[in-house]
Amino acid sequence: MTESELISFPSAHDFSTTLDRLSAAITARNITIFARIDHAAGALSVGLTLRPTTVLIFGNPKAGTALMQLAQTTGIDLPLKMLVWEDGAGKVQISYVEPAVIAARHHVQDLAAGNVPLLSAVLAALAGEAAGRSKELSP
Repeated sequence: MTESELISFPSAHDFSTTLDRLSAAITARNITIFARIDHAAGALSVGLTLRPTTVLIFGNPKAGTALMQLAQTTGIDLPLKMLVWEDGAGKVQISYVEPAVIAARHHVQDLAAGNVPLLSAVLAALAGEAAGRSKELSP
């Protein structure tokens, strides 16, 4: 995945605070969190270690269905996901796949042109809010 496909925001907060802030930002927008996957806990369950790494899977069925109506294969990339993780230097990051990449992967970039910028803006706002940065700042 190229740098433009994967967007990462550095967080001003520790891992737990960042994850809590992201969860709160998502639910405050009436977006459903469908799953929370703690990869570090999974690693620990088999005797391995992994720095804090959690994926939140979330979405809005109305918005997701609109994309799946254009190309049902987008269902493999939906609901949307954001990864909160701690890098090797102990810095917390929030990462997600740029929605334009998802649209292009399923050949609906022209048909979804109205939705993609909105999705991109929502994801950037969520990450910025969770990271303690202005929504207007780019990653």
